[in-house]
Amino acid sequence: MSRFTGPRLKVMRALGIELPGLSRKSIENRPNPPGQHGARPRRKSGFGNQLMEKQKLRMNYGLTETQIRRLMAEAKSDRGATGDKLAQLLERRLDNVVFRAGFAPTIPSARQLVNHGHFLVNGKPVNIPSYRVRIGDVITVREKSKNLGLIKETIAAPALTRAEWLQWDEAAAKATVSHLPGITDIPFPVEMQLVVEYYATRM
Repeated sequence: MSRFTGPRLKVMRALGIELPGLSRKSIENRPNPPGQHGARPRRKSGFGNQLMEKQKLRMNYGLTETQIRRLMAEAKSDRGATGDKLAQLLERRLDNVVFRAGFAPTIPSARQLVNHGHFLVNGKPVNIPSYRVRIGDVITVREKSKNLGLIKETIAAPALTRAEWLQWDEAAAKATVSHLPGITDIPFPVEMQLVVEYYATRM
């Protein structure tokens, strides 16, 4: 399944939640599901609830189904709680770090900036959105890219409060990974156990 490129607000209305990584728009004025006059809410089955929670993660972080399955397989093979590990792997993606540090207004825009080589990790250019940051990594903007309007505007007014696990240096406009993130660092409510249960019988 390819990455979603359709109307983002429609996705958030269908899921009934605002996903800060997907869009800066709010569903406050249109809280009903998409459809004529707003589709009537239906009682969801156990599978429906599991699918909903999985879709929250997939849509917010902009992953394909193949990508999230790979992350789930890695999380399951590691020690500790699978849900905690999956949350950590999602948050440590470079495109998400660029967003959570306040360099870009959404994850899709962060992914595009990373693809175009506007960021450095520990002083070296990295153009792979899925690059996984580690403790101590320093993320900065390339010198030639510091005057880009989108980056300057977002640094001045981040779309989301900067992540607690990223140490922000205002003067140098750089973010340092101080410690690894967890489930509580995901910026929207999600039942991670339901995601784990969804994949338990599908992998």
